[in-house]
Amino acid sequence: MGFVPEEVVIQILARLPVKPLFKTKTVCKLWYGLPSDEYFIKLYNEESAKNPMVLIELIDSTESKSSFVFVDNSRGVSEFSLDFLLERVKIRASCNGLLCCSSIAVKGVYFVCNPMTREFKVLPRCRARPLTLFYPDGEATIVGLASDLSRNKFNVVLAGFQLTSGHRQDGTFACLVFDSDSNKWRKFVTFQEHNFTHMNRNQVVFVNGSLHWLTGSCSYILMLDLNYDVWRKISLPDEVRYGTGNRVYLLECDGCLSLIQISNTWMKIWVMKDYERQLWHMVDKVSLGCIKGLVHGIFPITQTGEHVFLASHKQVLMYHRTSRVWKETFSVKNSGTLPLWFSAHAFRTTIVPCD
Repeated sequence: MGFVPEEVVIQILARLPVKPLFKTKTVCKLWYGLPSDEYFIKLYNEESAKNPMVLIELIDSTESKSSFVFVDNSRGVSEFSLDFLLERVKIRASCNGLLCCSSIAVKGVYFVCNPMTREFKVLPRCRARPLTLFYPDGEATIVGLASDLSRNKFNVVLAGFQLTSGHRQDGTFACLVFDSDSNKWRKFVTFQEHNFTHMNRNQVVFVNGSLHWLTGSCSYILMLDLNYDVWRKISLPDEVRYGTGNRVYLLECDGCLSLIQISNTWMKIWVMKDYERQLWHMVDKVSLGCIKGLVHGIFPITQTGEHVFLASHKQVLMYHRTSRVWKETFSVKNSGTLPLWFSAHAFRTTIVPCD
């Protein structure tokens, strides 16, 4: 057998799924140290960004239980479990390979975990007053997770209208931010505005050190700058802002902020290529004739420059932008399962720690 250069071996290992990668640690001293090597971690995470996945919580409404699957274009469908958290949880946010989960049994208990490495961290309880945005149990309904791979840290954001001791809103919109570096929560308050009433809580994107939410009216994007704890507005393309009869979704695309605009016949993909000047470019216009019967029930979940994954009531579809081919990558048969788009999240495999 001929000699294989070390760099070639590293490039091959950087393309393995996490579980097989960790099994190779027993081969030799070099391979054992790779998952904790700074250069290899950076390479591995860059390669994983090319292969987006859809994480789905399959919720059986008839039996009040759920299971989890990954839908991956290159490796198909695989099941996974969050049983290492030792209690039932709800996935609240996903970012760069980490998940933020809340305990179902105990309100106010949050976990950040890497489901591939099964590492997790229980966040310290926050002593601030409960937050709500129409939720009677006082739990924050705006939850954001920012996993910064370049700095090897993460933030969790809980936001909502602050409750008084009489369980009434006191007119202030409070943000609680957990910082993994300090292992502490910080809080800042903003005066009540209509901006926060109509935030789409299921569409949060982490780009350029900030979290972004699309407002329910699709009139603009609300951005939370985590470096300065400041809210700002980002304008949408005029065609999106003033258009009628379209559904609009906020996603990330190869490190850029992106919008997907869906009408009865077309899907338009917009990318903000110049973040500082807030310049949008329409990069693709896709005919929906091939999936005409599903158009009203599809929701974009994740994308790259090559693929777009969308969830419907019972299916996950993938659109390949170069070949312009649609493909079904996953479907469920159980009639009791809640719609897939209800609990689908963008996901990518990383070996970033969460401790």
